[in-house]
Amino acid sequence: MTAVPPPVDLSFDGLVAVVSGGASGIGAAIGAAYVAQGAEVVLVDRDGDAAASVAADIGARSVACDVANRTSVSRAVSSVIEDLGRVDVLVNSAGVARLGPAEDLSDEFWNLTMDVNLTGTFLMCQEFGRTMLARGSGRIINIASQAATVAISEHAAYCASKFGVLGLTKVLAAEWAGRGVTVNTISPTVVMTPLGREAWSNPKGDALRARIPVGRFAETDDVTNVAVFLASSGASMINGADVLVDGGYTIL
Repeated sequence: MTAVPPPVDLSFDGLVAVVSGGASGIGAAIGAAYVAQGAEVVLVDRDGDAAASVAADIGARSVACDVANRTSVSRAVSSVIEDLGRVDVLVNSAGVARLGPAEDLSDEFWNLTMDVNLTGTFLMCQEFGRTMLARGSGRIINIASQAATVAISEHAAYCASKFGVLGLTKVLAAEWAGRGVTVNTISPTVVMTPLGREAWSNPKGDALRARIPVGRFAETDDVTNVAVFLASSGASMINGADVLVDGGYTIL
């Protein structure tokens, strides 16, 4: 008789999870999903008041932090460790998108995009990752994008930053997995957060949606379900992977 395997354990009871960009959008949704699974969640965001408001709504904690500033990130790490003792899961969801034709893109837009999306991800991984390495365990999930796999017009800085996140993730995955810390990315298509609806509810959005084989943009649940699994015990052998949540957009 074939043995029946046990169900995947998706309980996060006792886990501490930190989510950057937690005041809104994908970050807030992942934070809420982790709380629902039983984790102690800390929402990290540059807008400390907004993060505190969301945290109060979902039963989480919050820390004000500019992910592009090492001093700010170091302070956030110290705050979380002092309050909760450790970090088991880190999700880097903080990001910006400054779009425009490549020949017209300003230094300001380029630098901001790189500072938040790429440098911010690195600083959070490095500073929180050190505490995970010291304990010999941890999960890091970086939110990338379909724009990390294919070129998208007027996304020069955004694509460059997200391609960089994929490369960074793979290096960290190679260096850290043997020391107990896995690192992966989730790469969504357009996600129907309030910002996503505002930005893509137009003819440009209709044209992009028509190119997605499943015929729709992603909902937040499409992303949070993957984020829950990657942080669960069932994903212990997944390392350095990029999980595309794009309905097949990048296969065409």
